[in-house]
Amino acid sequence: MGIAQVKHSKQSTGTAEITAKRDGRYEYCFSNVMSTIADKVVSFNVHGVMYVSDDEHMAPVEKEIRRLAQGLQAVKDEQEYIVVRERVHRNTAESSNERVMWWSIIQAVLLFMVCAWQVYYLKSFFEVKRVI
Repeated sequence: MGIAQVKHSKQSTGTAEITAKRDGRYEYCFSNVMSTIADKVVSFNVHGVMYVSDDEHMAPVEKEIRRLAQGLQAVKDEQEYIVVRERVHRNTAESSNERVMWWSIIQAVLLFMVCAWQVYYLKSFFEVKRVI
């Protein structure tokens, strides 16, 4: 109780694999102490695996089936991770595109305002002023 199994510091991404030493309830605790300004996104997969200790009594086909099932689960986990990462990257790209669009609109408006001011200033500069 209260024992940290895995601790990561100053990492933007990472993975951790923990094998429970005994049966029971485990808690997952995440902290954002290093950077309280920026939000952190955490995703994880939890798997319950039943281990059979009598490997010598198991048929070779069953051993191969278990090995293939573990490999398939690893592939599924990796695919889920890739889907989450793709979603995060897509959101980042869309946010950046929106900011670039608004920045371009602001620049165009400022350009037209400066052009209008320059035309007005040049017209007043060449205007003939008569003193009577």
